[in-house]
Amino acid sequence: MRIDGDYTARTLAELVRIDSVNPAFSGGASNEAEIARWLAAELERLGLAVVVHEPEPGRASVVGMLKGRGGGRSILLYGHVDTVGVEGMAEPFSGAIRDGRLYGRGAYDMKCGVAACLAAVKALAEADARPAGDVLVAFVADEEVASLGMAEVLRHHRADAAIVTEPTELELVVAHKGFCWIEVETVGRAAHGSRFDLGIDANLRMGRVLGELEGLEAELRGSPPHPLLGPPSLHAALLQGGTGESTYAARSRLVIERRTLPGETPEHALGQVTAILDRLAAQDPTFQATARVLLARDPWETAVDAPTARVVARAAEAVLGRPPAVAGRAYWMDTALIAAAGADVVVIGPTGAGAHADEEWVELESVRRLAEILARAAAEIAAVEVAAPVRR
Repeated sequence: MRIDGDYTARTLAELVRIDSVNPAFSGGASNEAEIARWLAAELERLGLAVVVHEPEPGRASVVGMLKGRGGGRSILLYGHVDTVGVEGMAEPFSGAIRDGRLYGRGAYDMKCGVAACLAAVKALAEADARPAGDVLVAFVADEEVASLGMAEVLRHHRADAAIVTEPTELELVVAHKGFCWIEVETVGRAAHGSRFDLGIDANLRMGRVLGELEGLEAELRGSPPHPLLGPPSLHAALLQGGTGESTYAARSRLVIERRTLPGETPEHALGQVTAILDRLAAQDPTFQATARVLLARDPWETAVDAPTARVVARAAEAVLGRPPAVAGRAYWMDTALIAAAGADVVVIGPTGAGAHADEEWVELESVRRLAEILARAAAEIAAVEVAAPVRR
């Protein structure tokens, strides 16, 4: 199999030139529909069977399948097509190439992985031998917000193994943190600012919560760290309260983001917050507050010697001339959803910088190398024939 480096660079440039900013970052002015149409057409041109899933208008994800002979393990190659916003960027959709780097929003996070997946399946489709198992590619919407795309894809498709191509500097990533968004609301009583005898300030009540949370955050940061991910953490992300300068705030709202380690659950994270609220209520019977989980995504971890990790490590060593470094990432990925659906999954992606920043770029040679790693790993995994069940 030969990776077409010119195709890889040309494809990535074309993808970056398509505005696929997640509507949450554009006020609803953009979505993933245009890039999904482009990808569906390209996958069909490469000879794959294509399905488009669109759970909401414009929020399109594309799945392509290179059909195997049958009886083999299936593998999924993954990339997300949505990006964050472009405010402050000098060349958000240029796809310009300078000194071996390609620039633009999504070049690094993570249209580089999408281009590598396309180059890999192109090489597989053009190879003479067809593996036993199916090779799938999934290019999904909404990873940057709530993973609407991956959740919909997993309702229709499954694979035995998967490789997520989020950027990792060609390190083999075997763990990432989860997150939990927790809303806390304190209750006061609205009154004119002159009537201290009637008003109860929900904002000052929230101040008590914030003070306790600072202690919890220090406790979390001081807890035994995960060897690849470090300690858990939390921060006060959003704070809203009050209706006017001369009015006691009737309600105050706080959203906490809690980053979780493997083994921690949303229930555990919420329990730490409700314990603070219970303690404050015990100190002051007039204190009223509630807490609830708005959104939670699980952490993920796999063994370095898990089957997919071993295959990808061998492929990476063959391409790089050295074993890949093993690492974890503090941010969340759709990897956790894919693993929860039953796939043996690992993460490896290109080298670059500028995710969510004003200047974003990826090293093109790392994208070509990733494509070769993907093609080698996919061919080896899909070549494994699964024994048919014995009839008795």
